[in-house]
Amino acid sequence: MMIDVIEHADLQPLNTFALPVRARWLVTLNDAAQLPDIMALPQFDRQSVLWLGGGSNILFCADYPALVVRVASRGIRLIADDGERVVVEAAAGENWHEFVQYTLAQGWSGLENLSLIPGTVGAAPVQNIGAYGVEVQSCIEAVQCFDLEARQLRWLSCADCCFAYRDSIFKHGEPGRYVIVAVRFGLSRCFTPQLHYGDLAQVVTEQAQGQTLTASMVAQAVCRIRQQKLPDPRVLGSAGSFFQNPVVPAALATSLLDCYPALPHYPQPDGRVKLAAGWLIDQCGLKGYQLGGAAVHERQALVLVNRGQASAADMVALAKHVQDCVAQRFQVQLEPEPVWLP
Repeated sequence: MMIDVIEHADLQPLNTFALPVRARWLVTLNDAAQLPDIMALPQFDRQSVLWLGGGSNILFCADYPALVVRVASRGIRLIADDGERVVVEAAAGENWHEFVQYTLAQGWSGLENLSLIPGTVGAAPVQNIGAYGVEVQSCIEAVQCFDLEARQLRWLSCADCCFAYRDSIFKHGEPGRYVIVAVRFGLSRCFTPQLHYGDLAQVVTEQAQGQTLTASMVAQAVCRIRQQKLPDPRVLGSAGSFFQNPVVPAALATSLLDCYPALPHYPQPDGRVKLAAGWLIDQCGLKGYQLGGAAVHERQALVLVNRGQASAADMVALAKHVQDCVAQRFQVQLEPEPVWLP
């Protein structure tokens, strides 16, 4: 199978920060059957190759000095349907939000709280994406991967994926071993709303106006909230939420709450406490703060944006400045959600 290799490829349209960076080589993966041929390329090196989805969870710190493989495979198929529950499979290159909208149009619920998250289906398990009290692991049945070590396709169960908060085997367990090819989701025809996080319940209630609540209504409310708080990456380059909500020891959380009673906090099953990173950044007075062409979004402190002319160095400097400010004031270390490359 012929593989088209592009040298010194422009990656600006392939990363949602819209940073002006290039790849030494770029190829596009449209079908899993191309994987052996890509691995046979002289430019392929398992240790340095970058598998790129929607480019929404990556901060390029400089030009990428090796091969980039853009995963662009498409396809959605129904695997099982017992009248109450369905299993649906989507190829890794499917746009995440479009896939969520497709499931809702079929009357399947489970992913509505994850509406309007940028990226692809294949990237969702890597980060174990989450929003408004729901993580994607709650709906994942299995993930099909190409095992670069064994050079064969295999299925990993939800348990095999070792999901945790914004983490998985693909990110930290065995990074670089698996290329996600497809994901199977278990969804329901019987809608059970998850409205306990943030202001989602209030927005849904206002929007429903007494009508019977549906998964599509929840998705619309999620989109409305996200559009009010988050910039459109087509207009203002960003990667959505830039920092993870920190999970801290209970003693530190108690100390902080004594000083800052309004600090949003969420007790965790292991006794630790999750804090709201956006609130911490906001309290440092950083909304709208700008370094070069990079800035903290003026409406949502958790989001860093490219105002149009930002360099990779600008984004890195701003991210580190935010981390330093929060650490100095609250003794809390913020961890970025995007992967910093190279």
